[in-house]
Amino acid sequence: MKVLTLSVVTKPGASLEESNKLGNLVETELLSIPEISGTARRTGRGELDEHSQTVNSAEVDATFKLKDRSREEFMADVRETIARIPGIAATVGQPLGHRIDHMLSGTRADIAIKLFGDDLNKMFIIGNQVKSAIVGIEGLVDVNVDQQVEIPQIQIKANRDMLAQYGITIEQFNEFVDIAFGSEKRADIYEGQSRFDLVLRLNSDYTETIEGIRSALIDTDNGKKVPLEQVADVVSISGPSSISRENVQRKIVIAANVAGRDLRSVVEEIQATVAETVELPEGYRIEYGGQFESEANASKTLMLTSVLAIFIIFLLLFQEFKSFKLAGIILLNLPLALIGGVFSIYFTSGVLTIPAIIGFITLFGIATRNGILLISNYQRLQSQGASLIETIIQGSSDRLNAILMTALTAALALIPLAIQGDLPGNEIQSPMAQVILGGLLTSTLLNIFIVPIVYSILNNRGIIKSKQV
Repeated sequence: MKVLTLSVVTKPGASLEESNKLGNLVETELLSIPEISGTARRTGRGELDEHSQTVNSAEVDATFKLKDRSREEFMADVRETIARIPGIAATVGQPLGHRIDHMLSGTRADIAIKLFGDDLNKMFIIGNQVKSAIVGIEGLVDVNVDQQVEIPQIQIKANRDMLAQYGITIEQFNEFVDIAFGSEKRADIYEGQSRFDLVLRLNSDYTETIEGIRSALIDTDNGKKVPLEQVADVVSISGPSSISRENVQRKIVIAANVAGRDLRSVVEEIQATVAETVELPEGYRIEYGGQFESEANASKTLMLTSVLAIFIIFLLLFQEFKSFKLAGIILLNLPLALIGGVFSIYFTSGVLTIPAIIGFITLFGIATRNGILLISNYQRLQSQGASLIETIIQGSSDRLNAILMTALTAALALIPLAIQGDLPGNEIQSPMAQVILGGLLTSTLLNIFIVPIVYSILNNRGIIKSKQV
């Protein structure tokens, strides 16, 4: 069985009961898809839970097994089914990828377009402009803008002149408002297996209506009490349901996933499209975050590591054989291995990912070892007086079993990972295994023919010499 993780968010301010109803509807619709056999859901957040999930959001895990359709057709059906449910914004991913996205960008998607500014209403308008501009980009799915709604609020504005007249400091005023209307926990009360908070706040007569708030009594410096409306303006307004910040700046996130295309090219097209079609007012800016940002940094690091690894391998080979030519012949196995690795990527995902790059680095070590086995045996036989033809034929046949055993041992262990990339937890291991398998196939087959041919040509020309004992 395979698993999908869906993140479903309703309108801000929705109650837990309403979120639960929409969650049930989502599960019902998912179960109507033939491949999906079961669902599990968590709506809201548990008591004292550190997860930053709100009551208007839910996570749905859906187990499925592909039958008559491909994975691409199945995923398209899932997204189309979810899109028919009104009042929600949903993203579709896998359990491990979902957690990684949370850690990298704080969102539930591969790409997080972060819009920074001051006016939330203007930011929401610009965010929808960005969404409209990029929604048609090939490979981009689950495009959503942080949902914002205006909710009624009661605003209490301190009148500093009146506070000073009554001898009330701003700190005392803020503390009173915080405790009187926001409440403050003083202790825990236990009754059997149940636990309750002992909370201090004003009576509901003073908290449920604007008139009651205005008449709430606050202490002055001489021990007397005055109504709150004497020292503050209490007004009814509307305001945003939530405000997200990053580095002290307000932000709105336009989130999206990528399907059937590599992440970097999609982000580059998004950046070009947004730059051409969306004009940002002064004081507003856009940053791009998510998996692609981490992938770009990791790719640079791995590329440098790969070059360093090849250089160190070359130095070790020269130290062993005392010949740049022999070291170069052994390194011929690297492009032979690259051929299979590139073809495996082309015929599977078509995307060069971080796990695939790690697979290439692993492949270099195995391919180099096969070359060492051949060249060291050739040198040994020639030092014993064997002719070039005898050296190549006998040396290759002697090392054939060892080379095949090395390749088959690695291949048999990697086959389950390579063919089960859709299973939860295999998102990282499967691309790496596919690259290693493809590279092992070409490097093992071509190594048996290419390395002996190159060694024979260079030996006939006197470019390399046999090692004497």
